[in-house]
Amino acid sequence: MKKRLQSAALMGRFETMFQCPMCAAEMTVADRKSLICKIGHTFDIARQGYVNVMTHSPAVKYDKGLFEARRTIAGSGFFEPLCEALADRIKRAGLPAGKTVKILDAGCGEGSHLARITEELQIRSGRRLLGVGMDLSKAGIIAAARQDREAIWCVADLANAPFRNRSMDVILSILSPSNYAEFKRLVSDDGIVIKVIPKSGYLQELREAFFDAPQKLAYSNQDTADRFCAHFDLEDRMELTYSSVLTQRLLLPLINMTPLSWTAEKDRINSFLKKESAAITVDLDVFIGRKKAK
Repeated sequence: MKKRLQSAALMGRFETMFQCPMCAAEMTVADRKSLICKIGHTFDIARQGYVNVMTHSPAVKYDKGLFEARRTIAGSGFFEPLCEALADRIKRAGLPAGKTVKILDAGCGEGSHLARITEELQIRSGRRLLGVGMDLSKAGIIAAARQDREAIWCVADLANAPFRNRSMDVILSILSPSNYAEFKRLVSDDGIVIKVIPKSGYLQELREAFFDAPQKLAYSNQDTADRFCAHFDLEDRMELTYSSVLTQRLLLPLINMTPLSWTAEKDRINSFLKKESAAITVDLDVFIGRKKAK
């Protein structure tokens, strides 16, 4: 109950950024328990501290176990260089003055990236920040809402975000699908969109252990890069590559956090789990874009 009241109070402070996903009307927080629009469409705030604004029940492949595994891996520091690099890049992009900076993680999963990035950015900039996480997976958002850090969490569709036009200063899309039409609608005129995509070396040790087929061992995300540049003016591009040594107790969460294991043979997975440790590669492309000049 306390968590719901805290979240309702936070949503109430920023209720002007919400819009109804059903009719696009303005929304307010009613009775410290619901988001409601002028027409009467109502979405209750869950006791865990999130709001579900989905108008249908989507088919989602990712389950509670996957998000628990991702949180464990994130807690080990595996993604720390990425989060630090993104916090630094957001700061260098120039944060709008005189207001709370709103950072939307679109496809936030269990919220580990958003929590760490906003924490690091707060330290580096000293600015007032609001983290906003949305994901199609209810299991992911429930996990995200358990965090102590103040943020707004929504079960929502990337194609129909419950936020008003130009309401976000930064939009993050980290190793997740994107909807660029919505991103262009949501980002402020001087805001930035950051897209993180895996390169061919990402988790290569798992692919080498699990597969023989060449298409599984190497791949290209050039099409993804081209689509981003077709929608936004590319301000910067960073390549981030590093290796992290994981102890044996972290190998199972590593496997469970990635869809690579879904098609791998059990014998190959079990063989990998017998390692005492493993050096795992993180190989990423980071694109920073702004709205195209008219």
